[in-house]
Amino acid sequence: MGITKLKVFGDSALIILQTVGEWKMRDTKLVPYHECLKEIMEEFEGISFEYLSRSHNQFVDALATFSFLLQVTGGVEVEPLKIEVLMKLAYCMVVTEEPDGKQWYYDIIRYIQRQEFPEGTIPTDRKYIMKMAS
Repeated sequence: MGITKLKVFGDSALIILQTVGEWKMRDTKLVPYHECLKEIMEEFEGISFEYLSRSHNQFVDALATFSFLLQVTGGVEVEPLKIEVLMKLAYCMVVTEEPDGKQWYYDIIRYIQRQEFPEGTIPTDRKYIMKMAS
């Protein structure tokens, strides 16, 4: 990819401090990983490691979850991910009133209680309601 400088963030102070050499590697199971990391580090002109407390890495956790859910097969090009930072918390933008005056789960409850679907629904909608009810 042509990357020459890399800044690595981690949420394990132990691993970060062992990687930068401030603490000694004691766990023999981690030694092979540490050796592999040393080889990879030589491929960069500059590489740094920075500790992030768990409270400051919510974004990283979200990306990790997203990458787990995303299944990309070989040869598929994925467009860059556009991320927008909102100026207020998401719960501040919650819908306060439903257009039909009923809660979002009304149709699901109705299906569970009476096995009825809303009038005019198509098979796909019915399938979705049954899935949500389960």
